[in-house]
Amino acid sequence: MTQDELKALVGQAALQYVTPGDIVGVGTGSTVNKFIDALAGMKEQIAGAVSSSEASTARLKALGIPVFEANAVGELSVYIDGADEIDGQGHMVKGGGAALTREKIVAAQSRRFVCIADDSKLVKVLGRFPLPVEVIPMATARLVRQFAQMGATAQVRMKDGAPLVTDNGQHILDVTGLQITDPLAFESQVNQWPGVVTVGVFAHQKASVCLLGTPDGVKTLTF
Repeated sequence: MTQDELKALVGQAALQYVTPGDIVGVGTGSTVNKFIDALAGMKEQIAGAVSSSEASTARLKALGIPVFEANAVGELSVYIDGADEIDGQGHMVKGGGAALTREKIVAAQSRRFVCIADDSKLVKVLGRFPLPVEVIPMATARLVRQFAQMGATAQVRMKDGAPLVTDNGQHILDVTGLQITDPLAFESQVNQWPGVVTVGVFAHQKASVCLLGTPDGVKTLTF
């Protein structure tokens, strides 16, 4: 089964966590795009969505699903999103699609986080995937030095020869050389650094459930 087919499989499987009549929290990325496409098949049964990125908002609206501002609604019952890595406790690394700040906001607004991913994303220890950190540009050089003191290498994410600009008008550092053995403590520590908007470790907003696409079908992990 191809990666694309696995993504479609878990996207479809995530529909079971959507309660009719609710507003659904929707993440960002190629796997989530499959979920959005599947969600369009039951759009008459839901009130709409809160989206974590401009890209997902555009896709939802194109399929006729109403999109609400996060501030306009209360608590969401479920947030469905992918991950770049997930460990055996439901802690994740996210932000490969540069939407980590809004993803974390919608995750915090939701009672339950359902992660959809293929089995290549399951790891014993977070850190193999470069860790995205959204930063205020004037702090970039100092934050690169702070990561260097940890023994890690941070680089500004580029696009078309210039620093990538997020939906929030900020930049992203991608950090390699990390072994994140205590995700909760690491997230808390880096969050305190001046100039960090959001660190892409999702430990305080970890997954409740992970739907993992495998060649044998969808495997459900509960945390």
